[in-house]
Amino acid sequence: GAGKTTLLNLLGGLDNPSSGHIDICGQDIHRMSESGRARFRNRHLGFVYQFHHLLPEFSALENVMMPGALGGRGVRQASEQATAILERVGLGARLGHKPGELSGGERQRVAIARALARDIKVLLLDEPYEGLAPVIVDEIEKTLSLIKSQGITTILVEQNAVRALKLADRAVILDTGGVVFDGTAEEVLNNAELRAEYLAI
Repeated sequence: GAGKTTLLNLLGGLDNPSSGHIDICGQDIHRMSESGRARFRNRHLGFVYQFHHLLPEFSALENVMMPGALGGRGVRQASEQATAILERVGLGARLGHKPGELSGGERQRVAIARALARDIKVLLLDEPYEGLAPVIVDEIEKTLSLIKSQGITTILVEQNAVRALKLADRAVILDTGGVVFDGTAEEVLNNAELRAEYLAI
């Protein structure tokens, strides 16, 4: 009930705000037509959910190729791009493996790679650490650090945000649908009251 999913749906152009506006890449996405917003979303936004939503009958390479191939790239170009992205996230040796043959962390990294298969500006992640062992979370954190270094804006929604805050520049805390804090991640980690109330530390 904090409003995390609503926030992501609004930022992703899936829901309409009851008031205000949402500017992404200098455009108010909710002034666009439905089809215009869908084109904008497909071109500029990437989504990664708790569950990877990979197609089980396709390899890691084929899953990551899909957005490019559907977007009009030739098969060869889509394959080359997908290979490069998977190598970038440390999965160059797993191109031919299907989701059932990958670990949880590897599947999430394939899902992240698939989101990056378009030239996105913003990556939206909905609790990507949920249910994963700490060692697997480490893998994903390294991947997100790499993405951050490449200038892609990453918005990560987490219930338990202690680890996420270590990667973040900005932190927004939601409680029952409202913003109770908006500032730097460092301010949250250094504020005993916020840590006790929202991070349980």
